[in-house]
Amino acid sequence: MSFAQIYGQERAVRMLRGALQTNALAHAYIFGGPPGTGRRKAAETLIQAFYCVAGTGDACGQCLECRKVKNRNHPEVRWIEPDGTAIKIDQIRELQQNFAFRSAGGRRKFYVVNEAERMTVQAANSLLKFLEEPHSDVVAILITDNGQALLPTIRSRAQFIPFVPVNREEMSRLLLAEGHPAPLVRAAVHLAAGPDAAREMLRADWFAETRNIMIQLARESQNELSSALATIQNQVVKGEAAEHLPVLLDLWLLWFKDLVHLHLGREDRVVFADQLPLLRAQAKSGAPHGWIGCMEHVMELKKRLRFHANAQLGLEQLAVKVHRLREQ
Repeated sequence: MSFAQIYGQERAVRMLRGALQTNALAHAYIFGGPPGTGRRKAAETLIQAFYCVAGTGDACGQCLECRKVKNRNHPEVRWIEPDGTAIKIDQIRELQQNFAFRSAGGRRKFYVVNEAERMTVQAANSLLKFLEEPHSDVVAILITDNGQALLPTIRSRAQFIPFVPVNREEMSRLLLAEGHPAPLVRAAVHLAAGPDAAREMLRADWFAETRNIMIQLARESQNELSSALATIQNQVVKGEAAEHLPVLLDLWLLWFKDLVHLHLGREDRVVFADQLPLLRAQAKSGAPHGWIGCMEHVMELKKRLRFHANAQLGLEQLAVKVHRLREQ
């Protein structure tokens, strides 16, 4: 994979390519930013470019070295993922043992810690000791969406490479050009920070189905409360949508925002443009402050679900709230 394929991250790419071209790689990096912005791609490309036999300062993606990095079987590269819910000290100790000796060819080694913020305190302290005595032939890449969760001492010993959310209009143009359906693209680019994450949603059957269920709930909550309650129980709580409840809530949040936009005459900013007749009818049934109250309910429910709140009860309360707006 070439650096040119890391979409929308010009500053990060410029920093990494500059380090390669000047032979000035730092001994540790933090790739920080939201999921889906290309952090893993950038780590893979940086390592490929370093080993690539073409010697162009970029990754050709075709040579044996590039393929080994991509297939995760390069002898000088280690990828560390959370073991269950955390990255544990044994994983860091194993890494240290693997990197205790120089490679046969004297080449630099790389290790990538994905979701680095999930290191246990013991694992983070062990990694810190590793960073405090950096080997000249070892480069660390820590990938995280929450750099502040890392120990300050780790942050101070690593160079931060920022990965930023990609402009939604740019993502839309890219994804539409790839042939993805416009209604799904409009929703996905509001939920994803980068084209990789949006593309993953668009390729999954569950995303379109979750969107359909949300629209069904929006309609039923307005007109047939008993049907909405049945949908919540049968299609959400007891159905496959239960696995994607945060996305369903995010979609419903976008729906309420659309209702506010319509009240303010901002039809060009509506996400669910293919549902305009339903949106217009629903917008007339409630004042903007009512829809803003629904948005607040969704955001509070999302917070409570992190602590295992009752999802069915929260959704039912939301459906009742929407229905009562019609009656006011």
